[in-house]
Amino acid sequence: MTMVRLLDVEDWALYRAVRLTALADSPEAFSSTLAREKAFVPDVWQERLAARNTFMAETEDGPGGIVTVLATEDGTAELVGMWVAPAARGRGVGDLLIRAALGWTAERGLAELRLWVVDGNRRAERLYARHGFARTGATQPGRPGADEVQMAFVPARE
Repeated sequence: MTMVRLLDVEDWALYRAVRLTALADSPEAFSSTLAREKAFVPDVWQERLAARNTFMAETEDGPGGIVTVLATEDGTAELVGMWVAPAARGRGVGDLLIRAALGWTAERGLAELRLWVVDGNRRAERLYARHGFARTGATQPGRPGADEVQMAFVPARE
Protein backbone atom coordinates (compact mmCIF):
# COMPACT_ATOMS: atom_id res chain seq x y z
CA MET A 1 0.00 0.00 0.00
CA THR A 2 1.25 3.47 -0.88
CA MET A 3 0.88 6.34 1.55
CA VAL A 4 1.47 10.03 0.86
CA ARG A 5 2.61 12.34 3.62
CA LEU A 6 3.80 15.90 4.02
CA LEU A 7 7.47 15.98 4.93
CA ASP A 8 8.67 17.79 8.08
CA VAL A 9 11.95 19.64 8.58
CA GLU A 10 13.20 16.57 10.47
CA ASP A 11 12.84 14.57 7.23
CA TRP A 12 15.57 16.59 5.52
CA ALA A 13 18.01 13.66 5.07
CA LEU A 14 15.32 11.49 3.48
CA TYR A 15 14.21 14.39 1.28
CA ARG A 16 17.83 15.01 0.24
CA ALA A 17 18.32 11.36 -0.70
CA VAL A 18 15.13 11.20 -2.76
CA ARG A 19 15.70 14.56 -4.45
CA LEU A 20 19.26 13.61 -5.43
CA THR A 21 17.97 10.29 -6.77
CA ALA A 22 15.36 12.19 -8.81
CA LEU A 23 17.99 14.55 -10.25
CA ALA A 24 20.21 11.60 -11.18
CA ASP A 25 17.33 9.62 -12.71
CA SER A 26 15.60 12.38 -14.69
CA PRO A 27 17.97 15.37 -15.06
CA GLU A 28 16.06 16.66 -18.08
CA ALA A 29 12.91 17.14 -15.99
CA PHE A 30 14.40 19.63 -13.51
CA SER A 31 15.77 23.15 -13.71
CA SER A 32 18.39 22.34 -11.07
CA THR A 33 21.27 19.88 -11.33
CA LEU A 34 22.58 16.98 -9.30
CA ALA A 35 25.97 18.67 -8.87
CA ARG A 36 24.38 21.87 -7.56
CA GLU A 37 22.14 20.16 -5.01
CA LYS A 38 24.75 17.62 -3.86
CA ALA A 39 26.68 20.63 -2.55
CA PHE A 40 23.80 21.85 -0.36
CA VAL A 41 24.50 21.76 3.38
CA PRO A 42 21.86 20.35 5.77
CA ASP A 43 20.54 23.85 6.55
CA VAL A 44 19.52 24.33 2.91
CA TRP A 45 17.50 21.10 2.91
CA GLN A 46 15.87 22.03 6.20
CA GLU A 47 15.04 25.54 4.97
CA ARG A 48 13.48 24.10 1.81
CA LEU A 49 11.20 21.85 3.82
CA ALA A 50 10.29 24.68 6.20
CA ALA A 51 9.40 27.06 3.35
CA ARG A 52 7.73 24.59 0.98
CA ASN A 53 5.10 21.89 1.11
CA THR A 54 6.74 18.70 -0.08
CA PHE A 55 4.78 15.47 -0.23
CA MET A 56 6.38 12.04 -0.44
CA ALA A 57 4.75 8.84 -1.60
CA GLU A 58 6.02 5.86 0.35
CA THR A 59 5.56 2.41 -1.13
CA GLU A 60 6.33 -1.00 0.33
CA ASP A 61 9.66 -0.71 -1.55
CA GLY A 62 10.56 2.70 -0.10
CA PRO A 63 10.16 6.25 -1.43
CA GLY A 64 7.99 6.19 -4.53
CA GLY A 65 8.05 9.86 -5.46
CA ILE A 66 7.90 13.48 -4.38
CA VAL A 67 6.10 16.68 -5.30
CA THR A 68 6.25 20.20 -3.91
CA VAL A 69 3.46 22.78 -3.87
CA LEU A 70 4.13 26.48 -3.34
CA ALA A 71 1.63 29.26 -2.71
CA THR A 72 2.36 32.22 -4.97
CA GLU A 73 1.84 35.92 -4.36
CA ASP A 74 -1.02 36.10 -6.88
CA GLY A 75 -3.28 33.76 -4.90
CA THR A 76 -2.50 30.64 -6.89
CA ALA A 77 -0.25 27.65 -6.26
CA GLU A 78 2.58 26.13 -8.26
CA LEU A 79 3.46 22.46 -8.45
CA VAL A 80 7.22 21.88 -8.75
CA GLY A 81 9.74 19.09 -8.46
CA MET A 82 7.37 16.24 -9.38
CA TRP A 83 9.14 12.88 -9.68
CA VAL A 84 8.08 9.25 -9.48
CA ALA A 85 10.67 6.54 -8.87
CA PRO A 86 11.15 4.18 -11.84
CA ALA A 87 9.94 1.15 -9.83
CA ALA A 88 6.76 3.04 -8.88
CA ARG A 89 5.84 4.30 -12.36
CA GLY A 90 2.59 2.97 -13.75
CA ARG A 91 1.36 2.03 -10.26
CA GLY A 92 -0.72 5.14 -9.45
CA VAL A 93 1.94 6.91 -7.39
CA GLY A 94 1.89 9.99 -9.63
CA ASP A 95 -1.89 10.14 -9.26
CA LEU A 96 -1.59 10.06 -5.46
CA LEU A 97 0.98 12.86 -5.48
CA ILE A 98 -1.16 15.03 -7.78
CA ARG A 99 -4.19 14.45 -5.54
CA ALA A 100 -2.15 15.55 -2.53
CA ALA A 101 -1.11 18.74 -4.34
CA LEU A 102 -4.68 19.44 -5.45
CA GLY A 103 -5.97 18.80 -1.94
CA TRP A 104 -3.43 21.18 -0.44
CA THR A 105 -4.42 23.85 -2.98
CA ALA A 106 -8.15 23.38 -2.34
CA GLU A 107 -7.74 23.46 1.45
CA ARG A 108 -6.21 26.91 1.13
CA GLY A 109 -8.84 28.20 -1.30
CA LEU A 110 -6.25 29.09 -3.91
CA ALA A 111 -7.56 30.09 -7.34
CA GLU A 112 -5.62 27.51 -9.36
CA LEU A 113 -2.65 25.15 -9.41
CA ARG A 114 -0.10 25.71 -12.18
CA LEU A 115 2.92 23.75 -13.32
CA TRP A 116 5.55 23.69 -16.04
CA VAL A 117 6.33 20.52 -17.96
CA VAL A 118 8.96 19.89 -20.64
CA ASP A 119 7.27 20.10 -24.02
CA GLY A 120 7.09 16.59 -25.43
CA ASN A 121 6.93 14.81 -22.06
CA ARG A 122 3.69 13.11 -23.08
CA ARG A 123 3.59 10.73 -20.12
CA ALA A 124 3.66 13.63 -17.64
CA GLU A 125 1.13 15.63 -19.64
CA ARG A 126 -1.26 12.65 -19.69
CA LEU A 127 -0.91 12.30 -15.92
CA TYR A 128 -1.72 15.97 -15.36
CA ALA A 129 -4.58 15.95 -17.89
CA ARG A 130 -6.20 13.00 -16.06
CA HIS A 131 -6.54 15.32 -13.09
CA GLY A 132 -8.05 18.23 -15.01
CA PHE A 133 -4.94 20.18 -15.98
CA ALA A 134 -4.85 21.82 -19.39
CA ARG A 135 -2.24 23.78 -21.30
CA THR A 136 -2.56 27.53 -20.77
CA GLY A 137 -0.69 28.54 -23.94
CA ALA A 138 2.24 29.97 -21.97
CA THR A 139 5.74 28.68 -22.69
CA GLN A 140 9.17 29.35 -21.25
CA PRO A 141 12.68 28.29 -22.14
CA GLY A 142 13.80 25.19 -20.27
CA ARG A 143 17.07 23.37 -20.54
CA PRO A 144 18.87 23.90 -23.86
CA GLY A 145 16.72 22.54 -26.67
CA ALA A 146 13.69 21.87 -24.45
CA ASP A 147 10.98 24.46 -23.94
CA GLU A 148 8.48 24.08 -21.14
CA VAL A 149 4.72 24.49 -21.43
CA GLN A 150 2.48 25.68 -18.64
CA MET A 151 -0.54 23.68 -17.51
CA ALA A 152 -3.12 24.73 -14.95
CA PHE A 153 -5.95 23.23 -12.93
CA VAL A 154 -8.71 25.67 -12.08
CA PRO A 155 -11.10 24.45 -9.37
CA ALA A 156 -14.82 24.64 -10.12
CA ARG A 157 -16.49 27.62 -8.48
CA GLU A 158 -19.60 27.03 -6.40
